[in-house]
Amino acid sequence: MNQSFQELIKHKFPDLSRGQKKVAEFLVNFMEKGSLYTAGKIGKEAGVSETTVIRLAYALGLNGFSDLQELMRKEWLSSAESKEAASRPAAYSAVEEKKIFDEWLSPVDEKDLSQAVDALIKSDQVYIAGFRESHTAAYWLYYKMNQLRNHVLLSFPTGFLLETLCNLTSASTVVVFSLPRYTKEALEVAQQAKNQGAKVIAITDRRLSPVGQIADITLLAGTTEHILSLLALSQIVISSMQKRDDKTAGKRQEHLEKLYAEQGIFLE
Repeated sequence: MNQSFQELIKHKFPDLSRGQKKVAEFLVNFMEKGSLYTAGKIGKEAGVSETTVIRLAYALGLNGFSDLQELMRKEWLSSAESKEAASRPAAYSAVEEKKIFDEWLSPVDEKDLSQAVDALIKSDQVYIAGFRESHTAAYWLYYKMNQLRNHVLLSFPTGFLLETLCNLTSASTVVVFSLPRYTKEALEVAQQAKNQGAKVIAITDRRLSPVGQIADITLLAGTTEHILSLLALSQIVISSMQKRDDKTAGKRQEHLEKLYAEQGIFLE
């Protein structure tokens, strides 16, 4: 089987029963426990029966619970070794108030972050969507990213234009902020982007949130109750983009500084 544990869960999740979905979410969020606990103990933690845990393995196309646990164990060990070797991404050191940000950013996976940054740099255009409360963070990311690259677009706080989305291509990337309470607009934007072949990056609270289920890359926000956690995560994305593509970003910022000076926008 070529699919990773998390990819398999994500692919099969819509077809699972309610109880199986509860087990799946528990295993995705607590892979270490899933790798070590018995089926009975996993069921107790997830609030379902041991039978439901075992049935999940078969629903995923595996031969039994032992195969499911082996798949989890390999992925958990690989992730643990990667984190130990890499520690924190280099971009973290550039962020002030590191201790506070570390708490907010603890769920962020370095591999996911790297893939997201790579897509945002190489895309022909980037569309950033955030609705209602999450629009504040979406606007900040849009403003900062515009200083690093061209062709960056932003949704409205309460909706979007299909006329804008129809310009998306297979070389485009769409960033969707989707946090509780999840809005239908966020899911609709993600679905439309996928229909047109664009890459979708979800900034959300859990991998199996409505948008997380269909996203190509998922970045997890640590504390969704505080807007600063979203801004901290956005800052990491911007810092990583700037560091990885400093030549392009530097030229654009230099040009912007000339325009600022000509227009007298800043007092100092």
